[in-house]
Amino acid sequence: MFQLSEFLPARPEPWWALLRQAGVEHAVGMMRGAEQEHRIFAAVAGATEPPHYADGAEPWSETALAEDKATFAEHGMQLIAIEDTAPMDDVRLGGPARDQQIEHVIQQIRAMGVLEIPVLCYNWMVGSSWSRTRSDIPTRGGALVTGFSLADANARGPILPGRDVTAPQLWSALEYFLAAVLPEAESAGVRLALHPDDPPLPIVREMPRIMSSLDGYRRLRSIDASASNAITFCQGNFALMTDDVPAAIRELGADDAIAFVHFRDLRGSASDFVETFHDDGKTDMAECMRAYRDVGFTGPLRPDHVPTMAGEANDRPGYQALGRLFAAGYIRGLQHAVFGHPEARSAAIV
Repeated sequence: MFQLSEFLPARPEPWWALLRQAGVEHAVGMMRGAEQEHRIFAAVAGATEPPHYADGAEPWSETALAEDKATFAEHGMQLIAIEDTAPMDDVRLGGPARDQQIEHVIQQIRAMGVLEIPVLCYNWMVGSSWSRTRSDIPTRGGALVTGFSLADANARGPILPGRDVTAPQLWSALEYFLAAVLPEAESAGVRLALHPDDPPLPIVREMPRIMSSLDGYRRLRSIDASASNAITFCQGNFALMTDDVPAAIRELGADDAIAFVHFRDLRGSASDFVETFHDDGKTDMAECMRAYRDVGFTGPLRPDHVPTMAGEANDRPGYQALGRLFAAGYIRGLQHAVFGHPEARSAAIV
């Protein structure tokens, strides 16, 4: 059985009480002051102040992660995954600070092992994270969603002007990284879950991307079949890679390689798409849920990229409160329909 979760920085907000009332007991944390917050999530998190960890600890240290874990626990949520790392672009590019950055990731992995946080989601996108070109597209009932146009993205110019980066270079750097960190992850009992390129295109703004196809994930697993070399199955991205998302779940999850799920949907193609409500996209979400049941998936599953609904300011596009509550209820309903009502499941176990 998966663990319904929500993606949150460890900065408590009043609406967290609504999450608990909706039945969300698990948190996927973003580290205050680490790569994702600096890159795109400062506005999403409402974070303008420095992290202020005890003794000036780095966000990926055991001290900082223990503080974050305690913050979530105070609000009734268990921290079961981290969706963030120390800065990693020199790792991805094979740059001069690569080994130092890898040491920071190893420090984070060791801390997560001590603190029993079993999943680390990371990505291989250089200079950016998930890319959208609009955040105010009207959808059902006037709700607002995010969208992407490759033409509009490329018009912004290259991600790293004057820098020539190749796909083989990115693959070589990934193999170097995995060789260094997988033994540490195995020892710590932590699963490294690689997120797809978002959007899953072979090149965006003159920057190649290698985790943009099912073949890319097959290659990832061929590098090392360790349980710690795992996958973040972001459904929105996989829906742009294949017309049969449930089949992809069953293939990649057959050997328990899926460690973490982003449960979301959209309409369109990889070069031109819009996000949707969870019940209004192009994917058979109920069949996806059945596929997770069939492969025995037990990790964290969270909603992602929700619409901004009436009365909300859209200052956190994709991450406003009401859409997340809608998504949590939708997911819980599918869970009960596919896995059975909790009381029936308990009776079956007894």
